[in-house]
Amino acid sequence: MSLLLLKLSAQDLLTLHARRRLVPHLAARWKHFRGADASVTERSAWAESLISLASDLVAADRGNVEMVVECAATIDESTRSEPRLIDVVLVGRHPGENRPSVQLVELKRWSTVTRIERATAELVDVPGLGAKRHPALQLREYYEAFTSERGPFENEEFECGGFAYLHNATDDSVRPLIGVEAPMGAYARVYTADRRAQLLDDLRAGFGPEGGASEAATMLRTMGLRNTPLLDAMNWSRGDDTVFVLRGRQNAVAEQILEAASKVLPDRERPLLVPDERRVVFLVTGGAGTGKSAIGLQVKAQLEAQGRTVKYASGSRAFNAAIQEHVGYGDKEFRETFTYFSNFVDTSVPPVDVLICDEAHRLRDRSTNRFWTPEQRAKWGKGAQVDELLDASRLTVFFLDEGQSVRPKEVGTAELIKDAAARRGADLLEYGLREQFRCGGSGSYIRWVRALLGVTDEEAKPWRSNEEPQAWRADGLMHVEVVETPEELEEIIRTEAAAGASARMVAGYCWPWTEPVGEEKHLEADVRIGDWYRPWNAKSESYCADGVPPSDIWSVHPNGLGQIGCVYTAQGLEWDWCGVVMGDDMVRRGDQWVFQRGKERKEGPGSDIKRVDLPGSLDPKVSSSSVDDDDFARLVRQAYHVLLTRASRATVLYSTDEETRTYLKELVGLVEIHGLRPTWLNLPKEARTVHLPRANRRRKGKGRKSSGPDLKLF
Repeated sequence: MSLLLLKLSAQDLLTLHARRRLVPHLAARWKHFRGADASVTERSAWAESLISLASDLVAADRGNVEMVVECAATIDESTRSEPRLIDVVLVGRHPGENRPSVQLVELKRWSTVTRIERATAELVDVPGLGAKRHPALQLREYYEAFTSERGPFENEEFECGGFAYLHNATDDSVRPLIGVEAPMGAYARVYTADRRAQLLDDLRAGFGPEGGASEAATMLRTMGLRNTPLLDAMNWSRGDDTVFVLRGRQNAVAEQILEAASKVLPDRERPLLVPDERRVVFLVTGGAGTGKSAIGLQVKAQLEAQGRTVKYASGSRAFNAAIQEHVGYGDKEFRETFTYFSNFVDTSVPPVDVLICDEAHRLRDRSTNRFWTPEQRAKWGKGAQVDELLDASRLTVFFLDEGQSVRPKEVGTAELIKDAAARRGADLLEYGLREQFRCGGSGSYIRWVRALLGVTDEEAKPWRSNEEPQAWRADGLMHVEVVETPEELEEIIRTEAAAGASARMVAGYCWPWTEPVGEEKHLEADVRIGDWYRPWNAKSESYCADGVPPSDIWSVHPNGLGQIGCVYTAQGLEWDWCGVVMGDDMVRRGDQWVFQRGKERKEGPGSDIKRVDLPGSLDPKVSSSSVDDDDFARLVRQAYHVLLTRASRATVLYSTDEETRTYLKELVGLVEIHGLRPTWLNLPKEARTVHLPRANRRRKGKGRKSSGPDLKLF
């Protein structure tokens, strides 16, 4: 769980407050982290103390300094029973030193403080609150943690100090806090209303006027509050290692897998030892963005470095192809370590040491492959697919999110895996992940999406939710906006992509999907909304007309921007900005969602092109009459849950249904420009993740060269 309530510049925080959104947002974040409503006292403190400090920063001409509210002191506070949370961390750039500048702030609304008899200056009496420690003692603990090697800036050189701000007090009313016996140190300054002029001077001396957006972005990324996108992390690492920093529960799971491997796999240094014949199965569950793939890729890299044979399997062609094409750089050996669930039917192949099964919710009842020969079909795919995977390795790891099952024939559940492990007498170890690293680390956004769609973690009825959707409260980590037209959605996505962000458009499966037409393989503009026509991503395994990429690499190829993706090509991936078109398969009527199956018709006599006849779902697997209404609703909800959690910075929503669009606009509200709309050009340099292009090479078969340039990383 990321420990942060808000990050905004002082001037943007004042803007948010002027629009009466500051305290409601902070209260929603507080409830998410603490599990209880913020008290009236806490809300009053935010409205008063934060505004006083922000106003002073603006008065000192330091309105660009970033205010990080309720920030953790170190990157691993979530593992402590009582995490250390700093009221405010001011982040900027020192005007004299070429380094980040940070001030840790303890905000107090105390107006009077008296000395306790026979006590030291470290303990004072606050009327109505009783005995309290000198705030400098809290700041000393925060300072020591913050500047340690586990602090947010790790070993980077930076200026750091701290102060307590009692804006309601005078020097005389809190004399014990500022007397000669009070604690001293870089963290021990105390400011009162009498000392406001000195505070303004010190703010000018400690921070430059340019602000600290870059430094704050670096700090948040170090703390895991904005995670490196999956493919970029793999790209930077060249597949030999990863740049993921596993934290908390993630790290514990990875260590357990590595420890189990050291026990049950043969010792390569001492091959004559009698091997442990046990088979071990790990079942790791967690929602989208909890770091399942990060754990799997990190474990894969470490085990391969030990000389183990490891396969990384998935049920998603788009996920595997994105890694192979975008990261593999033509390295055949590396590419072949990524495979599919259906590739383990041949029992004549010796088992690998470790098999990592990502997206195990996409397991099928039986394996099948349209490229099998008749002889292979007669021999393979007769047993359960989960059994084939367990037979293929000594140690098997399943990463599972039952909430992302989007097809009727996807049977991957925790119970299925538990039963299969029990049949083989394998040791089963279960772990659950909760920390959120997708969608900019914004746990509040994930909760908002689930409440919006009615998706929850309850295993019995995953499409029922007791949590009513609330108005979206922007948190500086994720941005949401609703547009009135598909043209507006596309303009935003193309603008961000042109500026340097990664961006894609996706939609619910509510339009026919035409095969590429003719020898040149032109794409038909199937997705039609008014006068706006766009094609789906190519239903092809080779390049199409105008350099349109095959479907499996649409998500990462630069020429994929002009097509619309669906849940099957987007699952497991993410972009900075994602434009989501909600179709008529899920529309709002009154206080509930209504789910609709659609129909298609041929465009004309003798034509292979089809158009929408009845608006609704046209997914042939999901809208089939063999799928009952409850399952149909569940699959549509979960498909949109996947689509709405593909962005790491901003989601742009459009619904083809006017009533639904009105409902969404009421929930999301007006677009907040100041500090909360993370357009690429508005981001600080350090926050602009460089999305590395894949290597320039040609696919086999009829196709075109990738337009991506050759790339040398080191």
